[in-house]
Amino acid sequence: KIAKNKDLYYDALGQAQLGWHEGTEDVLPFIKYLLGTILSACKDFEDRFALVETKLPALETVRRATMEKIGRFTKQDIRELCPSLSISSIEGALRKLVASGELKREGAGKNICYHRLK
Repeated sequence: KIAKNKDLYYDALGQAQLGWHEGTEDVLPFIKYLLGTILSACKDFEDRFALVETKLPALETVRRATMEKIGRFTKQDIRELCPSLSISSIEGALRKLVASGELKREGAGKNICYHRLK
């Protein structure tokens, strides 16, 4: 989470350090940033757990995971949402979803990405 939001991290850190030499710093901006990051991580965990807690076939699990994504996404994005599935199960499900016309595949090799059509 921090790596994806480096700008926010450094902005909050910079604001919290203002006046440090004078002893008038305000750590509230950094605390707000930190709590927001923790809240976001908890929401991500909750979303992932919701996909995993019901035992569904791999195809349905991957289908639901793709519905959580907006715009383009990669196989790795789906792996993060479906940690209980093997990479081969995810690849097979993605192939079936492309074949059925639910997803469109773009690129080749490591640059493959998908987006929903339906």
